[in-house]
Amino acid sequence: MIWSSGDTAFDALLRVSQAESLQQMQETICRACAPLGYDRILLFAVTTQEDVTVDRIFWIEGDWFGDGTPVDADTYLARCPVTRHVLNVREPFFWTKTETQGYQVVRKPTGSGINGFQVPVYGPIGLEGVASFGGPRLDASGRAQLFLSLLGVAAFRRSRQLVEGHDSGTARRLSDREREVLGLIAAGRRQAEIAAALGISGRTVENHLRNIRHRIGVKTTAQAVQAAIRLGELTLSEDA
Repeated sequence: MIWSSGDTAFDALLRVSQAESLQQMQETICRACAPLGYDRILLFAVTTQEDVTVDRIFWIEGDWFGDGTPVDADTYLARCPVTRHVLNVREPFFWTKTETQGYQVVRKPTGSGINGFQVPVYGPIGLEGVASFGGPRLDASGRAQLFLSLLGVAAFRRSRQLVEGHDSGTARRLSDREREVLGLIAAGRRQAEIAAALGISGRTVENHLRNIRHRIGVKTTAQAVQAAIRLGELTLSEDA
């Protein structure tokens, strides 16, 4: 797969993964996607419990709704309900929107309307983000699907690094005290018991737990325990 610029698919992926700014990354992606018919691009981080919640939108490109409506987290989820399909799959999928049938997940897009290709991005804690590519007429070939799948993951990872100043592999490292507190939580200790055992205040315990949830990128302490185990930060044998 080669574009008029002379870049190959590999060149584009390499440029995205090594981009020094969001603008540089965005220019590369737009140049790579245009020949394939994709003129709408959206990258966002998610939090998931029973539903998908947009945690942070890294980048929006194009007129997603075809009427000039600005896109933010609430309007996108409200007007593009097919996004919730990522909870049921691990593989990228196509969707299409028509005036008569609205949004539908499809095997391949056909006919008029806005179509898209959505790429779920998974990490150690589960679903972390989504890369969505759209347009009126798309290249839906196997080669295009493979390229966009790799591009979506690379773009999401690099966007997170550029925006948050870290990568997912290093940012979630817990301190020794945070690991100790979370280990006691995993062992069934209450916060008051943890405070007494460690000689700290209950407020300090709660602050540690809040920091842990933020570092790992989850909403609840129970999720933090599960994620920390998957990340190798905590083992089931750790106890008081």
